[in-house]
Amino acid sequence: MKLLQKDIEKDNAGQVTLVPEEAEDMWHTYNLLQVGDSLRASTIRKVQTESATGSVGSSRVRTTLTLCVETIDFDTQACQLRVKGTNIEENQFVKMGAYHTIELELNRKFTLAKKNWDSVVLDRIEQACDPSQKADVAAVVMQEGLANVVLVTPAMTLLRAKVEVTIPRKRKGSCSQHEKALERFYEAVMQAILRHINFDVVKCVLVGSPGFVKDQFIAYMFKEAVRQDNKLLLENRPKFMLVHSSSGHKYSLKEILCDPAVTSRLSDTKAAGEVKALEDFYKMLQHEPDRAFYGVAHVEKAADALAIDTLLISDKLFRHQDVPTRSRYVRLVDSVRDNGGTLTQLSGVAAILRFPIADLSEPEDESSSDED
Repeated sequence: MKLLQKDIEKDNAGQVTLVPEEAEDMWHTYNLLQVGDSLRASTIRKVQTESATGSVGSSRVRTTLTLCVETIDFDTQACQLRVKGTNIEENQFVKMGAYHTIELELNRKFTLAKKNWDSVVLDRIEQACDPSQKADVAAVVMQEGLANVVLVTPAMTLLRAKVEVTIPRKRKGSCSQHEKALERFYEAVMQAILRHINFDVVKCVLVGSPGFVKDQFIAYMFKEAVRQDNKLLLENRPKFMLVHSSSGHKYSLKEILCDPAVTSRLSDTKAAGEVKALEDFYKMLQHEPDRAFYGVAHVEKAADALAIDTLLISDKLFRHQDVPTRSRYVRLVDSVRDNGGTLTQLSGVAAILRFPIADLSEPEDESSSDED
């Protein structure tokens, strides 16, 4: 994401102009947008024209509209973001108050105006525009005939390529068809890696599969790299790490990232921080439950006691359209930061405490049901 302009007043009202440069930036933009914001961007509108003879025709024109945001729709698979709202600035093609849907595009600037830019939203912009926050972990999760090539960023997991090849079974006395299909499959996976993984940024490539598929693939890839004199693969061979996974489907990535061997290898990457924080919370919950709190009411009381060391909070809580509820979460985050705690954006609301607090077990029941 590129920040072109930032104009925020002392009362926290103002606007920013941004350019999304890659698919993950659409996720950040989705988290920045709220109902009631105003969004100005280039879009295509179908307009009807009437000629002097009275015949009516229609054409598609590119124009710039400013909408008051009413609906935000994000497609997680395609990383596409559509924003629907009413036009609030006079335009030669679109009347005031008319509805329109803008689909934000990569490398096209947009201007977002808010009445209140809080600390969480400003941090999101800083994170999105920080070049060091790019995907530094890649993974290939595979089984015979299926492979998913993904990039793991601090904010999300991006599916870059899905390779599917039909592998015939071994036949008695002849394995040639099976082996040829496997070679085609390995070649397709190798090309997907070369096309989608930037080895200048990526520090580690995890290759996971059940059985020996990963070992056979790595043997094939580096044999081909030697034959083709592919220096890029040969120079980055130490970055590849073989791990076990239960299948070649994308959901197996979660078990790979929880593997202790993987955790230690990824200790200097961005994505590992969130996995480790969640793991630490579960360990704390098991061994020292008085230092592991979850649910908004409990966590707020721990924050009042300045006891929070690490706060784990979900992105979706900041997308809450009820302003007082959203402000409650923002205040919680600000309180923890002001008192030296760290923030990890993960599941729900939970906290690892600096010291145990034992007597908060009763009041949570009423408030946790409200939150649900």
